[in-house]
Amino acid sequence: MGIAAGLDSSSEYTRIVVCDTDTGAVLRQGYAPHPGPAPEGGGRRTEIDPQAWLLSLGEAAGGGLLEGVQAIGVSAQQQGMVALDAAGNAVRPALIGNDLRAQTAAADLVDGFGGRAAWAQAVGLVPQSGEPVAKLRWLARNEPDAAARTAAVLQPHDWLTWQLLGRPTRRTTDRGDASGTGYWSAATGAWRPDLAELALGHQVVLPEVVGPADAAGQTPEGLLISSGTGETMAAAFGLGLGLGDAVVSLGASGSVFAVHHEALADPSGTITSYADATGLHLPVVRTSNAVRVLRGTAELLSCDLDGLSELALKSTPGAYGMVLLPYLEGERTPELPHTAGTLAGLRRDSMKPEHLARAAFEGMLCGLADALDVLRRREVRVNRVFLLGQAAELPAVRRLAPELFGAQVLVPEPADYTTLGAARQAAWALGVAQGHTSPATPPQWPAPVATLCEPDDEGLAVGGAVRLQYAAVRDETHPGAFPA
Repeated sequence: MGIAAGLDSSSEYTRIVVCDTDTGAVLRQGYAPHPGPAPEGGGRRTEIDPQAWLLSLGEAAGGGLLEGVQAIGVSAQQQGMVALDAAGNAVRPALIGNDLRAQTAAADLVDGFGGRAAWAQAVGLVPQSGEPVAKLRWLARNEPDAAARTAAVLQPHDWLTWQLLGRPTRRTTDRGDASGTGYWSAATGAWRPDLAELALGHQVVLPEVVGPADAAGQTPEGLLISSGTGETMAAAFGLGLGLGDAVVSLGASGSVFAVHHEALADPSGTITSYADATGLHLPVVRTSNAVRVLRGTAELLSCDLDGLSELALKSTPGAYGMVLLPYLEGERTPELPHTAGTLAGLRRDSMKPEHLARAAFEGMLCGLADALDVLRRREVRVNRVFLLGQAAELPAVRRLAPELFGAQVLVPEPADYTTLGAARQAAWALGVAQGHTSPATPPQWPAPVATLCEPDDEGLAVGGAVRLQYAAVRDETHPGAFPA
């Protein structure tokens, strides 16, 4: 038996799990928030001293948590950026992925490199404010002194891995995190340093991309550090996803991704082509609206989400003809950034709380089904959908999702799949280093315990009718927003 640890450094905290490398059984766990004052106004951080990540890691690992551990895998928040000077010191606080200040910078880059199609073909994504390539342009335009001192660029998981290894000359990343930078191509597996230079104004040193089962290095004490990856890729690995599997994540906004055998170039920018943590690919489609639709409707009806779910199940499929287009914060899929939500089909006999509640659930899930269809139209196979997020526990979601998605839906038991994925990666790299695990086959840990929600033929027919009703309103309200 070996022992491996996985750590996840999110935007707010560090979590660590210590696992048996053979069975995946969790032996110990640790947690610590990132230190420092809360952001003003109760919002989320947009920048932070990266040393806070190390302090949080040390606190989470306290009390001998890592005793006996032979390998560590690091996952971390994606699209953060640590700009380093020639001596390896941060030139400013790290920029966090959710920082929206680079929106104008992203638009400048799109225009400056031949448009959306050119970016999608080059690196599998169209720059948004989150990507490091946009942050580099923002830095060059707004903090030119810091930009001039920037000699190398890392993302959070890269920086933490480098620190754990004692800041060696060699800096590494993995293909998953690299694929979200805006200057690495998942299709070719190569950096595009010209795009980083286009953004910043001069060349920078980029980390070496190591393979999924490779080690980033060993600490002086002999502790193996695996390649690490971003949170999305680690979660997919922790869930044990394979070809034919998709994930629908229900946060305030939504995201849909699936495992695919190749990178996808999408000239519209709707699909972001990430690499995964195993050698495959994770095309991602995002929506601006998911659970915020349910919360807004619940507030309107003076109930909580459980009450909204109960109300919805008192209605019938199609919500008595009522359709809610859930574009409350504009929308990314379809690309309607300045639109608003629409409530259609109001009749005197449909104006009841249960029908509005049902329309909210159907609208949210039809919007996410539209995102799934974006992938299906590119021949991405979707046999099973893993549904993540607290709202996945709601009976109305579990009842309606299989019918509207047209697939088996699995709701995994709550667990920290990101840290489990990081630990599984560490176990894989350790096994390869010890010579008893193939670099082509990760350790086979048990599949997560999940509730299976499967549609029958009648349910699929009902779901198809609901989607047709939804699509008719969508296409009449926003003609041409979605391809036929």
